[in-house]
Amino acid sequence: MGRSLIVGNWKMNGLAAALPEIAAMAAARDDLWLAPPFTLIGAAVAAAGGRVAIGGQDCHASASGAHTGCVSAPMLADLGAGFVIVGHSERRTDMHETDADVRAKALAGQAAGLQVIVCVGESEVQRDAGAVEAVVGGQLAGSLPDDVAGVIVAYEPVWAIGTGRTPTPAEVAAVHGFIRARLVARFGAAGQGVRILYGGSVKPDNAALLLGQADVGGALVGGASLTAASLLAIAAAAE
Repeated sequence: MGRSLIVGNWKMNGLAAALPEIAAMAAARDDLWLAPPFTLIGAAVAAAGGRVAIGGQDCHASASGAHTGCVSAPMLADLGAGFVIVGHSERRTDMHETDADVRAKALAGQAAGLQVIVCVGESEVQRDAGAVEAVVGGQLAGSLPDDVAGVIVAYEPVWAIGTGRTPTPAEVAAVHGFIRARLVARFGAAGQGVRILYGGSVKPDNAALLLGQADVGGALVGGASLTAASLLAIAAAAE
């Protein structure tokens, strides 16, 4: 799959004053992906100059309609976005999104011509109960569309997001291997070609070790993606 794919998720962070960070990322590399807040997508596309792919952090399952405050996949594409993240654990938890909700959003993203990053991952309670494969396997089965063209899977252990805690390299490799096996079992050769990202407290000092594991095709980075210096350091460590 070539170089690791580094995707930054700014979550609910970033005002117009942060646009120079995007410009700095674009000046240094042409292979980064970044999901700023909805309010910055249009300006971020301009700041990136086509060198950093800009995407949305979520989308509605419908293309349009009476959904106050929501943003559709065609709206993202209209702004110049190239991808969308769906099923992030914070959406699943805070907004009570189900696997069916996530799958509908993934289909909407595909219909709008966007690449789709589908997130899966277990909580600390689920891991301690030995339910990692049951949880992740269930999310894969219920969240992924039947056609995985343009789909990327991101494994994000919920207990590692924003906590500073990370799984061991062996734990990361084990879950990524399980995800790969499930993808191949369901999609055959197409499943072998799906990129799997790791997300959860990825930083410049642990990126090389995490991204060096089998079946880890890149990283979904949260807080460490807010500055060019940090995200560029992660990208450099991944090489």
